[in-house]
Amino acid sequence: MAGNTFGQAFRVTTWGESHGKALGVVIDGCPPRLPLAEPDIQEALDRRRPQGAASSTPRREPDKVEILSGVFEGRTTGTPILLIIYNKDVDSRAYKAIKDVFRPGHGDITYQKKYGMRDYRGGGRASGRETVARVAAGGVARTVLEQDGIKVRAYTFELAGIRVQQVDLEAVNMNPFFAPDLDAAERMGERIREIKASGDSAGGIVEVLVEGCPPGLGEPVFDKLDADLAKGLMSIGAVKAVEIGVGLGAARLLGSECNDEIMPKGFVTNRSGGILAGISNGDEIVVRAAVKPIPSIEIEQKTIDIHSRPTTISVKGRHDVSAIPRIVPVCEAMVRLVIADHLLRQKAL
Repeated sequence: MAGNTFGQAFRVTTWGESHGKALGVVIDGCPPRLPLAEPDIQEALDRRRPQGAASSTPRREPDKVEILSGVFEGRTTGTPILLIIYNKDVDSRAYKAIKDVFRPGHGDITYQKKYGMRDYRGGGRASGRETVARVAAGGVARTVLEQDGIKVRAYTFELAGIRVQQVDLEAVNMNPFFAPDLDAAERMGERIREIKASGDSAGGIVEVLVEGCPPGLGEPVFDKLDADLAKGLMSIGAVKAVEIGVGLGAARLLGSECNDEIMPKGFVTNRSGGILAGISNGDEIVVRAAVKPIPSIEIEQKTIDIHSRPTTISVKGRHDVSAIPRIVPVCEAMVRLVIADHLLRQKAL
């Protein structure tokens, strides 16, 4: 029960650490005869790499994926698919000086309490580097979803307190923050540069849209589609909250304001975010993930060492100022994994 496997019909098991030799994923349950090659997966991995944004780390990993099994002559075989991504730009020197000190906001102290030891190099398994395996798996899930015309798109909805004022999906890949609003993206860049200069970090919100999802996905009672989406997104280290549709706003609405009225041609509104009673209703699925600030900051903070002695710490090294925009394709991947899993479960009925 190590918690490294996600999904039922479409199962993924990730492995590897931030400063280890490699990271990867085993995917079991992928249907056979689907077209799949390394470039199909590489596209998603390239979006996860630093895009030149002021918020991104100077660590430069090529993140080249290799398919080691489960694909023959360009098609999936139905057997387990093993993907591997080698680490090429590892530098653990900055972590040796603080290996016995717990970094505030990190999993250092909880991993130490749970296992009695930890990989201090970049956070080990608790590092955001771990998400590269999820994104690779999401590339395979994308192939599964495309067979049914399902598209998943994620973008930055808010960064460092600056929220987009419009959603133009054409603009998402036209700026380094993956924002669907070019004016907002420019202001995000200015704000992030200010925060970086101060030695601090910032959080934000990622929104994910699922188009073309058929009605009927999701299982009562504990495997509701929205419940699994929340679990998938909350399993990402930096995510602290998830909203579906109007989300928290539903608590401030009346029933007459919150309900989506139904007409012969479909729903009049989409406050439910495309999910009712934990089952997709055929409308667009709308999910948002709240992302906390990167905990590794240069500003000096109080903490303790492994002997519980008080001390202070200023974290050096190569860190993102914000998990956004690199977490955007990670959220996209997790939503793809959930939808692919439930799609295959529905087809098995």
